[in-house]
Amino acid sequence: MTATADSLAQPLLAQLLDLEIGKAYTREPLARHCSWHIGGPADVLVEPESVAQVARLVRFARRHAIPLLTIGQGTNLLFDDAGVRGIVLKIGARMADLRIEGNRILAEAGVWVPHLARQAARAGLGGLEHIIGIPGTLGGLVLMNGGSRRRGIGENVRRVWVIDPEGNERILGPEDCAFSYRHSALQEMGVIVVRAELECAPGDPRAIRRAMVCDLRERRLKFPRKEPNCGSVFLSTAEMHAGVGPPGKIIEEAGLKGTRIGGAEVSPRHANFIVNCGGASAADVLRLIAHIRQVVHERIGFDLRCEVRYVDPHARLMPADQAPRAAFRT
Repeated sequence: MTATADSLAQPLLAQLLDLEIGKAYTREPLARHCSWHIGGPADVLVEPESVAQVARLVRFARRHAIPLLTIGQGTNLLFDDAGVRGIVLKIGARMADLRIEGNRILAEAGVWVPHLARQAARAGLGGLEHIIGIPGTLGGLVLMNGGSRRRGIGENVRRVWVIDPEGNERILGPEDCAFSYRHSALQEMGVIVVRAELECAPGDPRAIRRAMVCDLRERRLKFPRKEPNCGSVFLSTAEMHAGVGPPGKIIEEAGLKGTRIGGAEVSPRHANFIVNCGGASAADVLRLIAHIRQVVHERIGFDLRCEVRYVDPHARLMPADQAPRAAFRT
């Protein structure tokens, strides 16, 4: 028996809930699990407590051909208004162990990134100052080679533990991950990051903390804080900066600050942020993204690409600019 196209088949749901897989919720609104506060229900959302539980769930989903999506805090995700027909695996606070040994940090994928940065600072370990203001979990940070100030966490990664699509645990090195700007080979492998080992440089704890305080102060001044948002919507690269400038500047110069569709608005504070002004739907956000891209392309001939990822009802993940037209309808 396999999952139906509309929802997880009841016999399979009963089997799943009988497994030792951590905390499980049925028909869970995904708006509760992303920073945009947008998204319909998932058939099942699971919060595992161990690597073994993650592997067990992956094997179950594979055996029964059930769509499976792995998330952290959902800070870079836009869930469809219809939700997800299948299983959403959320690696968060239940898998957030962190240990520091000398210059190395071994952390589970659910560790909150600002907490990781502060623990490194407390231990006098430098190199992670740029992640202090990133409101996500380590697993997603590694997968996307996230960071700020044109740096990425891949600079510090020495080993990554993953669960592969067959449910086997593997250990990968930096050469396997092939980190590049806001990308890693892990995305194409279809693996789930469950823990990582990071290597940092010794430093003065006070100097490291001062750098983090400065970063947070700049963020508070530049970025929207009150309205729900996903951070930067459009991808920024060195080539783009050199050629046409950063996305926020391009969008602002196109006169799009404050542009609103439904409950979604281009932030008046920073044009590369789209905020949920209240009741925004995924369709509102996607239409606004499409409008921004069209205006920018008509104005300067540049094709903006999205950093934020859209999740369709079949648990498929893609850049939001590649969302199908059907998703634009509420």
